[in-house]
Amino acid sequence: MTQSPSSRPLLPGSTIGVLGSGQLGRMFAIAARQMGYRVHTFSPDTDTPAGQVSDKEWKASYDNHKLLTQFSKSVDVVTFEFENIPVSSVQVVAQHTRVHPKAQVLYISQNRWREKNYLASHGFPVAPFQKVGSLGELTNAIKKIGFPCVLKTAGFGYDGKGQRKVGTWAEAETAFKSFNGAEAILEGFVSFEKELSIIAVRGSDGAVDDFGVMENIHRQHILDMTLSPARVSPSVEKRACRMAQKILKSLDVVGVMCVEMFLEKSGKLIVNELAPRPHNSGHLTINAFQTSQFEQQLRAVCGLPLGSTERLAPAVMVNLLGNEWLKREPHWERALRVPGVHLHLYGKDQARAGRKMGHITATGHSLQMAQRAALAARRAL
Repeated sequence: MTQSPSSRPLLPGSTIGVLGSGQLGRMFAIAARQMGYRVHTFSPDTDTPAGQVSDKEWKASYDNHKLLTQFSKSVDVVTFEFENIPVSSVQVVAQHTRVHPKAQVLYISQNRWREKNYLASHGFPVAPFQKVGSLGELTNAIKKIGFPCVLKTAGFGYDGKGQRKVGTWAEAETAFKSFNGAEAILEGFVSFEKELSIIAVRGSDGAVDDFGVMENIHRQHILDMTLSPARVSPSVEKRACRMAQKILKSLDVVGVMCVEMFLEKSGKLIVNELAPRPHNSGHLTINAFQTSQFEQQLRAVCGLPLGSTERLAPAVMVNLLGNEWLKREPHWERALRVPGVHLHLYGKDQARAGRKMGHITATGHSLQMAQRAALAARRAL
């Protein structure tokens, strides 16, 4: 039986389109170029982290449908490296070429209300939540959920932006007004023991796999460190991975998705957020696994068999924020003297406090050894 053009695997030499041009797109483009693919990026900026390593960089706003159409016709498949892209833009692209994951996955995951509603309605555990569009709705939501709680903008939030923990009526009102009328969602505060993430992948043939559970440590709402394997019981590991895979199957995802979870002291798992793309907590897969999350994304969207997710060594990743650059250029040579350390820089032109400029991954014979090496390398900067 002959395969249709839309289902036929895209082999090396094909051109991959990426909506977005940040560091995730950069690492995806490197993986694609390594395997012999061409890469085109599309974003409102130029000389971007992804554009620097791509074959062609398209510069236009995402609502420029005319140029989006030309971009779509120049590539064989399109994926994206962040979710805050207008769904209408993805729908335009889909009229001319394959898009993975599909627009519906983006539509659900880029809005916290739609995402929580989808998860809850499909039986996945989430914190109590209520939609908030006015001070009156905020009052009613707090009466149902109680203090403490977390008020979040419904859309366009990342790295802790657009969310505030509140413990009094006055704090809740101030937080809501700071959103300047943006639609919001109120969630019950989860007193968690650990923050976890599972980077899972689903191929076009329905095959699903994951990289196990990652343990995440945040500082000022920004991911600071990821440990693999996570320091959790085998039972928690099995339940978390099974749940993540079920979510990808439920959404009919083709590509990589990160499922962020909270682990309560009772052992209960709560799904926090979904990211339908490679994720910061999966960067260590480049050095510590048989196949990186970026190669898995490539394999999935091209219709190729998924790679092995075998862990080669315990690993710890630490983010490098712009703070490291504020006084002087970091001492890279000092960091690179630490055994087992791998440096990844994103090619961003300007360092700012809190801006992700790169990361360090350290591997070792044990998780403790890897953690010591990663922290020692960052301190040496």
